[in-house]
Amino acid sequence: MRFILSIILIAFIASFVEYFLPWWSIAIVAFIVSFAMAQKPAVSFLAGFLGIALFWLCAVLFIDWSNNHILSGKLAFVFKLPNYGMFIFITILVGGIIGGFAAWAAALLRSPEKV
Repeated sequence: MRFILSIILIAFIASFVEYFLPWWSIAIVAFIVSFAMAQKPAVSFLAGFLGIALFWLCAVLFIDWSNNHILSGKLAFVFKLPNYGMFIFITILVGGIIGGFAAWAAALLRSPEKV
């Protein structure tokens, strides 16, 4: 239950915070929520990864659908990716990794003996 609550809290708070702060504030949110929830490092990493990936999935799809895939298609061309779907996937993966590592660091800071 705490795992699902962590994912929802990270996604919801990150969506609110990223509206006012830079993109990297998602790492701070994942860190704080993971530190407060006191889970094992692997579970914290997964919660941070899924929370931020879920948030960025919703945000990217909203932006992508609102401009008919034009921006993601052009960025996929710039990065020499086969299509805009691959660009969206990589964007979500990068966001998830950032959130996962931040949550993992918080779990290790809280209880370093559980490595």
